[in-house]
Amino acid sequence: MMPGTRNISLHRGLIMEQYDIFESTQNNQFDCVQENQLNDVEQDYIINLALAILTHRHTPGRSLTKPEDTAHYLQMLLAENKREVFGVLFLDNQHHILSFEKLFFGTIDSASVYPRIIVQRGLELNTAAVIAVHNHPSGLTEPSHADKQITQKIKEALALVDVRLLDHFIVTTLGTYSFAEHGLI
Repeated sequence: MMPGTRNISLHRGLIMEQYDIFESTQNNQFDCVQENQLNDVEQDYIINLALAILTHRHTPGRSLTKPEDTAHYLQMLLAENKREVFGVLFLDNQHHILSFEKLFFGTIDSASVYPRIIVQRGLELNTAAVIAVHNHPSGLTEPSHADKQITQKIKEALALVDVRLLDHFIVTTLGTYSFAEHGLI
């Protein structure tokens, strides 16, 4: 596989699962296309098309209705980065997306995250709630002690200005971890 290409099996599975698509249940133009029939350029095109569709479904003004959809979207955006990237989904009081921004970039095993910057940007956008996300290039979805500490600091900083931290996702190519689902928020 060429540098910069993505694992099409992972993304195909995520898309199929995310949108409850079952193979061979609908007659469409892609029924007969197999992953091994596509070259790297064609695979990248399909992945970019899927990302464009997911991005459209997560554009400003859209409401987040399913946590698993959001987790899969964030996973597709960040999971394959070779260094840690920390981003934030800024939401209004109806959980409509105001913006998604990658705010902090780190190394292969850490990123410096500053709650003050998240609060500042949230105030600029007049946000009511946020969802934090970062990737683990190692592939491990379990949060570190530092992940738990920064999540608590972000939650406390946002609470001072009446903004709620709804969740913090850790994403990898193998899966996602939700702090909210595990009772850590």
